[in-house]
Amino acid sequence: WPQVFGSEQLTGALLDRLTHHAHILTMNGESFRFRESMGKKGG
Repeated sequence: WPQVFGSEQLTGALLDRLTHHAHILTMNGESFRFRESMGKKGG
């Protein structure tokens, strides 16, 4: 990401701002997308 934003310091600052008020959700079990993809493959 530093190549995208120009520097490691800027990347760190941007990520800090984005995640400052973030909520972390811990989910258990299979994902719906995984279950659907396995159904299409016959798995």
